Amino acid sequence: MRVLPPPKLPGFFQRSRFARHGLLRNDEGSAALEFAIIALPFFLFVFGIIGFGMYFLASTSLEYGAEAAARKVRTGEANKGGMTVGEFKELVCEAAGTYINCSKLVVLVQHGVTWSAISPQSCTDSKGAMVGSTGQSDELIAKYTGGASEVVLVTLCYQWDLANNFKFLKLGSGSDGSGPAIIQASTAFKTEPWE
Repeated sequence: MRVLPPPKLPGFFQRSRFARHGLLRNDEGSAALEFAIIALPFFLFVFGIIGFGMYFLASTSLEYGAEAAARKVRTGEANKGGMTVGEFKELVCEAAGTYINCSKLVVLVQHGVTWSAISPQSCTDSKGAMVGSTGQSDELIAKYTGGASEVVLVTLCYQWDLANNFKFLKLGSGSDGSGPAIIQASTAFKTEPWE
């Protein structure tokens, strides 16, 4: 294998001080320059993955909490045991895990005789503010879940403030993607004939 000599510089550069000092051939610092060019897109990409991962973790935890708590209603255990609205919310929080801050959770429960008798509720009002939970915390959940063989819709609304830390992802509930994100999880089912 034959090694080629370095190319000769055109006339002006051969006589200039750049050629004498080797500045035209000096590639020291090129890695730092290349890193500076790709650093911002790289870190935005990494933080985007982390942000969406945390969002889906909170969303999945909330969905699991809704399913686990709704099982008590579906089987009639909540009605027979005299569970209150506050206890139902605590059950959701326990099942969802430590990722969910219970003070930012709204629980909406409604029932009907047929599937067409219930309609999904919005987590926000006409002004964009979070709605309140169904009932008072000391009321029986049976008042809102109905009896046996009825259709029940449980909707959880969670204000995820961590979206403010990832503003560039535009996960917020504002019209421009700013502010906290509102994560919603729902489960609809027909209760068992437990009576």
